[in-house]
Amino acid sequence: MRSVTYSMSVSLDGYIVGPDGDFDWTAPGEEVFRSWIDEIREVGVHLLGRRLYETMLYWETADQDPSLDDSQLEWAAIWKRLPKVVFSTTLSAVQGNARLASGGLAEEIARLRAEPGDGDIAIGGAALAAEAAVLGLIDEYRARVYSVLVGGGTPFLPQRERRVDLELVETRTFGSRVVHLRYRVAR
Repeated sequence: MRSVTYSMSVSLDGYIVGPDGDFDWTAPGEEVFRSWIDEIREVGVHLLGRRLYETMLYWETADQDPSLDDSQLEWAAIWKRLPKVVFSTTLSAVQGNARLASGGLAEEIARLRAEPGDGDIAIGGAALAAEAAVLGLIDEYRARVYSVLVGGGTPFLPQRERRVDLELVETRTFGSRVVHLRYRVAR
């Protein structure tokens, strides 16, 4: 069965964006960016909330930007062909290799898990991931922790009313002081 993963950059105090909506502190160096490329290669379908979808639209045409380096062009090519499912109550259409979700999050994940296919089901966007976490649908949490305290903003993890035990699967420290943590939900 396909695993559901939630992976984001996060400040040491637990936020994916700061109080002003800024996330410039997550600008990855080459080593961290390569790790994102390696991770996205393992993804078979990506679920996105509206805000993350709109942020990532850049990558649908980024291959036309002459200022991109080889790694960025590689990311753009992978992202462009990756199937995406967008959860939104305000969008009426999406672009590229994306479709609007036809059901709720739990139904969509159940359908994707039942379909034949390779690769993880990735979830992006804090609100969508929070909904999946509350429903107990996330199998792995992956955080690239940046050495910065932003003091508030959008949290990486939702406030929960139940305990979830995790097993540490992998750690990696990059030269840029970013630490990658990978946890699997203990079942």
